[in-house]
Amino acid sequence: MPEVDRIRAIVGAMLVLAASAATAADWKLPELMQLLARNKAGKAIFVEKKYLGIIDKPIESSGELAFTAPDRLEKRTLRPNPELLILAGDSLTIDQPGKRRNTVSLQAYPEIAAFVESIRGTLAGDRTLLEKVYTLELTGSAEKWQLLLVPTQARMLSIISRIRIGGSHADVNTIDFDQADGDRSEMVITKVAAR
Repeated sequence: MPEVDRIRAIVGAMLVLAASAATAADWKLPELMQLLARNKAGKAIFVEKKYLGIIDKPIESSGELAFTAPDRLEKRTLRPNPELLILAGDSLTIDQPGKRRNTVSLQAYPEIAAFVESIRGTLAGDRTLLEKVYTLELTGSAEKWQLLLVPTQARMLSIISRIRIGGSHADVNTIDFDQADGDRSEMVITKVAAR
């Protein structure tokens, strides 16, 4: 390879690396929130593992998720026990086979509301909503990012120590909750293509 071609190849490689570094450096919270806010609806399947200090093996559940902006989220657990959770505005409805359907106002349970808003606020790309209850820290790049949410209120910190939400571009792929008591849950989310 002539020397000129070798220099061109090296300079070209350096430009590609510099462009990649600039893109990663430019990836900030406002860009992520704008990208997420474009999602008006979505469906996914989930697998969740809950690690509890009182048992040796994680409890695994799976099912379907559906989101409709700005504030409707459904979690339909299919295994091991069917259950439907519907968040619509300020209401949380819990529907379990063989039991009475229960609807509660999130205003009556501020800790649950803050927990719910971590997911709903992220899916909606609502930074203002998230920052009412959490400090936010974004790491990674558009291709592989992680958003760390740490509660700002002492009552919430006594329940949840942090939430980690990971994804790629506008897709949320993981949600991990670390509870103050040491218990934790990990959810893997796989987007279902629109038909």
